[in-house]
Amino acid sequence: MMATVLARLLRMLLVMFGLSVICFAIFFATPAADPAARIAGRNAAQETLEAVRRDFGLDRPLYVQYAKMMQRLFITQDLTSFANRGQQIIPAIRAAAPATLSLVLGAAVFWMLGAMLVGILAAIWHGRWLDRVLMGFSMMAVAMPVFWVGEMVNLISQSRLHDTWLFSWVPPLGYVPLSENPALWFKSLLLPWLTLALLYIGLYGRMLKTGIIETLQEDYIRTARAKGLSTRRVLLKHATRSAVIPIVIMFGMDFGVLVGGAAVLTEVVFGINGVGRLTWQALKVLDLPMIMASVLYAAFFVVIANALVDLLCLWIDPRMRRR
Repeated sequence: MMATVLARLLRMLLVMFGLSVICFAIFFATPAADPAARIAGRNAAQETLEAVRRDFGLDRPLYVQYAKMMQRLFITQDLTSFANRGQQIIPAIRAAAPATLSLVLGAAVFWMLGAMLVGILAAIWHGRWLDRVLMGFSMMAVAMPVFWVGEMVNLISQSRLHDTWLFSWVPPLGYVPLSENPALWFKSLLLPWLTLALLYIGLYGRMLKTGIIETLQEDYIRTARAKGLSTRRVLLKHATRSAVIPIVIMFGMDFGVLVGGAAVLTEVVFGINGVGRLTWQALKVLDLPMIMASVLYAAFFVVIANALVDLLCLWIDPRMRRR
């Protein structure tokens, strides 16, 4: 077990190292890439470009620049923005992370519970009216873009019906820290949670239904039925438990990516200053240190989420332990 954990940690470090090298090379080592020109602005004089290169250490060899940036990013943690002079990268990401974590964690609870409900009910009522209704809802949920759903939610809850009893409780757009006001934190995130979860409820629900129906055709399910087990027990304990493994694997990928900043559309629409919005702002001005830090932050959560998913799959399906 210890060897497995150490191998996983080594793999995580290798992935993060590889991503850091690739990201650094794209912005610093590719042909025509001149960070000094981006920092100094258009039509900057040659003297200005030379001064910028000296100030930011861009006149040194690439391997020295890479080592220096990694040192300032992970050890001294004093790496500053190229676009916003004086803004420190690590404190900015640390301040934005709680908003993104709150958004994704809450949405994950809604989409997993909703997907389990949709998938199991659709499998039970397969081929009947409820199955058609749930699969139609799932298709609509997958087809609707998150930013459009968010804008429609804001149009209704913040404008048209805000003064009615139905949406009068909705606070203004933005994020309220949990430590500051738990009730307001919940209210400010409830609609963003539901908006972000809608897509994944439809996607995961369809996958779970398909997995359950396929699993019900397996030989061990027929054996369980021949032993006299009830339909409910066969469905929930045997069929659903096996069918949920691809869902868990997919959840780990999606959760890690969303925490890493892929929830940017939801954050922008609802005015949440999370990591995704921070990365989006950095991309608009090509703020290289912020982009690199965001990429490594995202890579960390993706790798951690995948490691946890592997362990969870071993717990759900003991057959995987013998592989």
